[in-house]
Amino acid sequence: MQRACDFLARREHSRQELKRKLSRSCADGILIDELLDKLSEEGLQSDERFAESFVHHRLNKGQGPMKIRQELVQRGIEQRLISTYLESDLVDWLSLAEEVRVKKFGKDAPSDYQKKAKQSRFLYSRGFYSETISQLLK
Repeated sequence: MQRACDFLARREHSRQELKRKLSRSCADGILIDELLDKLSEEGLQSDERFAESFVHHRLNKGQGPMKIRQELVQRGIEQRLISTYLESDLVDWLSLAEEVRVKKFGKDAPSDYQKKAKQSRFLYSRGFYSETISQLLK
């Protein structure tokens, strides 16, 4: 219990992350599951809070929805929660992609095919959808 609280005191963790970390020092999976259930009931561990915090942090780093979705799936977050936070009207992916592009390449729009392709690859590697990228680089 103390180790789990120590992990949660540093940052939010998904249930799967916490289970993986706790299983390094305790081989009893049933005990870990019971502990995680208790932490959830007491409101100390929440996948909802984790997903909200994670998405907010990744948005501030300039990452797109594909990359964020992939990382949340790897951390064991349900598709329902992922969709709730990524498909919210509060996030304007086109504006975020523009901010990321301007920060990396400057205000000027790409003038030739090579520059456009380079910027497109960069935005795609950041996790933005190709539709968003093509809208941005018209």
